[in-house]
Amino acid sequence: MSWLAEVSAVALAAILAITLHEAAHGYAAKWLGDDTAARLGRLSLNPLRHVDPTGTLIVPGLLLATQMLTIGRVEAMFGWAKPVPVDIWRLRNPRWGMVMVAAAGPAINFALAWGFGIAAHGVEAMADSLPVSATEWLLRFVAISMLVNVVLACFNLLPIPPLDGGRILVGVLPAPAARAVASLERAGLFIVLGLIFVLPMLVPGLDPLGWLLRNVALPVLRFIFMLSGH
Repeated sequence: MSWLAEVSAVALAAILAITLHEAAHGYAAKWLGDDTAARLGRLSLNPLRHVDPTGTLIVPGLLLATQMLTIGRVEAMFGWAKPVPVDIWRLRNPRWGMVMVAAAGPAINFALAWGFGIAAHGVEAMADSLPVSATEWLLRFVAISMLVNVVLACFNLLPIPPLDGGRILVGVLPAPAARAVASLERAGLFIVLGLIFVLPMLVPGLDPLGWLLRNVALPVLRFIFMLSGH
């Protein structure tokens, strides 16, 4: 597969996963009583509404370029989008509403991974009527989409605010513990970046992201392959 085909498959998969993840938060919030995202024009499937210059463009772009120049294909991708605004106090039930809004993003990613697994059967069924290059691209796109959606969901479920897992944890913990976890939100992104990029450089052999991929994302991906008949 040419580098252009590889890049296009990865870019489209990542855009769909990130856009629908953020849109799911907004639609869940609106369903539960908060129309903040809709009023601010962020309740949208338009990827441009969710672009974060660093998380959506610079970091994924550097990872993409590095992998294509070194190994000629994409094995891992990391990034984030601009969070959809949610006013917890406008939700009909602020505590459990926030849990459901946070869970909506990973949930849609798991559903998309399963849906792409089902779609792979359709691509295989049409293989004889499609050019070989088209079949190869579609199957690569489907495989990358499954991987991206599973990794995005598992990563976002890490129990560190402002990740979705952190907000779910705040919603289910008793009040004192919830306040302690919520207080990490301002530094949460730096904690996550430190775990992924800084800690492995300081402690050789320690790779939290690799552990997450091998021990969480990969078993989940295998389970979704099984659920989708592969």
